[in-house]
Amino acid sequence: MSECAQLKVRVIPRAKRTAFAGWRGDRLVIRLQAPPVEGAANEALRKFLAKALGIRKSDIEIVTGERSREKTLRIYGLTQEQLRQRLADAGAEL
Repeated sequence: MSECAQLKVRVIPRAKRTAFAGWRGDRLVIRLQAPPVEGAANEALRKFLAKALGIRKSDIEIVTGERSREKTLRIYGLTQEQLRQRLADAGAEL
């Protein structure tokens, strides 16, 4: 599993439902139902992205922004191009 891709996200916790909310600059905006308490939003983010991308939660690492709305994620097992394609397929408009 040598290849990995990077994804910058901005999360909006305590949303009505968990969903992609488009792009803001180079960051993918994701609304999360979970509150930003005791890692609940980070866990919900990893679970949502893993399902959308068809990978395991353990293949998603939060590199920066653990306690911030703006995060940088490392996605293991996908190239940058595969990541872009799977996000498009999952409904994250590019």
